[in-house]
Amino acid sequence: QVQLVESGGGLVQPGGSLRLSCAASGRIRSINAMGWYRQAPGKERELVATISRGGSTNYPDSVKGRFTISGDNANNTVALQMNSLKPEDTAVYYCHANIWTGWSSGNYWGQGTQVTVSS
Repeated sequence: QVQLVESGGGLVQPGGSLRLSCAASGRIRSINAMGWYRQAPGKERELVATISRGGSTNYPDSVKGRFTISGDNANNTVALQMNSLKPEDTAVYYCHANIWTGWSSGNYWGQGTQVTVSS
C-alpha cells in the first residue's frame, strides 16, 4: 500500500506565508510526479502545482509567482511554499502522487490539510 501524509496547514493572515509538506511511503518503486490540489467549499478540486520526477513544474495563473513547489526524489517528499496568501486561497489542500509500485501505476491522495487565510 501507499500512503501520503500532509502537514503544515493552518490559519494565516492575508499576505502571510505557509509551507505544506507531504511524504509518500509504502510500496513505491518510483514516483512519476507529485503535486498539490485544493478544494474550497462548494467548488471543485483544482490544480495548485505539480512537479515531475525530472523537476519540471506547472502552476495555474492564480498562484504563479506566489507559490513554489519543490520535490525530493530520494525521500519521496514534496513541499509547497505559499507566499502572499489571499483569502481566496482558503481551501483544503491535498497532496497527490502518481506512483509506480512495481506492479501497477496509480494516483494516490493524502487526507488533506486545511489552509485558512483570514484576518
